[in-house]
Amino acid sequence: MRLKEKYQKTIVPEMAKELDFKNAHLAPRLAKVVINVGFGKHLKEKDFAAGVESSLGKISGQKAVFTKAKKSISAFKIREGQIIGAKVTLRGKKMYDFVERLVNITFPRVRDFRGIDDKAVDRNGNLTVGLKDCSCFPEIRVEDSEDIFGLEICLATSALDRKAGLLLFRQIGFPFKSVNK
Repeated sequence: MRLKEKYQKTIVPEMAKELDFKNAHLAPRLAKVVINVGFGKHLKEKDFAAGVESSLGKISGQKAVFTKAKKSISAFKIREGQIIGAKVTLRGKKMYDFVERLVNITFPRVRDFRGIDDKAVDRNGNLTVGLKDCSCFPEIRVEDSEDIFGLEICLATSALDRKAGLLLFRQIGFPFKSVNK
């Protein structure tokens, strides 16, 4: 069963029952997924930006947008309007497909992965995960790409609090660390 079908048929009724919602439409849902890459020390390399753009396109199935500096910061040698990163925002079908691949394929391929700390879910119920290496995605071939970079994945939800967001991510199947108390 695909993730969206699973969400509609099993996750929503369970969450409505557990969180004591009278209306199933109050159950939290994924709003969007943002994949973000900062260029950091590779800021001056022009071919690095092209490599990141193509890799993000392969990972997400959508073209990346370059982010520009809003202000000049002399300590970091950044000028206003300079390209400092790239991002992709996923919604709808592409979002559900990406989250399904992230949980079922990518996380098991991450080296020394012990699970996501539940502190990664903020007080609004959104999850932010950072990966040091983009080669854990099956779309990226290590032999073909010369630049390996880290990325940040932000999963925004419609949850009203941390408890509801954490419950949503557990129901979807995100591998959180088990804490023995």
